[in-house]
Amino acid sequence: MERYARNASCIAEKETEYLHSRHVAIVGLGGLGGYAAELLARVGVGRITGIDDDRVEVTNLNRQLLANEATLGMLKVMAAEQRIMAVNPDVVFRPLNVRLDAENAEELLAGSDLVLDCSDGIPTRLVLEAATERLGIPLVHGAIAGWYGQVGVCFPGDKLLSKYYAGFDGAGAEAAFGNPSFTPAAVAALQTAEAVKVLLQREGILRGRLLYLDLLQHQYDVLDMGENQAREEKS
Repeated sequence: MERYARNASCIAEKETEYLHSRHVAIVGLGGLGGYAAELLARVGVGRITGIDDDRVEVTNLNRQLLANEATLGMLKVMAAEQRIMAVNPDVVFRPLNVRLDAENAEELLAGSDLVLDCSDGIPTRLVLEAATERLGIPLVHGAIAGWYGQVGVCFPGDKLLSKYYAGFDGAGAEAAFGNPSFTPAAVAALQTAEAVKVLLQREGILRGRLLYLDLLQHQYDVLDMGENQAREEKS
């Protein structure tokens, strides 16, 4: 357990052993998913499934942990496996080079204890929410747009994303605001923290709530979607 010695003050040895027995699926291995995969591996989650059908491109180099000159053109799932094996070879990483959709979502996610939404489009996020609800799996949502980001936790039945994205479709705000290097790192770190809290049943989980980050003005707000049923209530 020497690898996890610096975790001991905040994550007990028995909890570390428990994390090693858990299986987390990550949907999307871009800006958010690449960071999240490494953070989960470093904290000791034993099994990680990475789902993505894309390859590393030059435009990924500004922000994606898995993107470097050596991985250009490589499948992102293979770049993720290579990175995780270099960080923590005790982790079992399952690379799935496929695009998740309504037809295959349940099959791809079955057997997971928790799912991280690191996707880049509203339709996929809603598919994820529906699939994880049917499977009875918690979902940790993350999204970024320029200097801004959001994180929330959706347990089966919460309908967090359905409430928030009601009336919206498409790629989301990131298409208009861009993607710098620091926002996905910040949001992925918060997603990973929430994932660990859910797996270990810790207090303070963002269940049914969305944490908004404004890294430009350093403003942070939490919207309780259990009380606020429509996105416009935030403004």
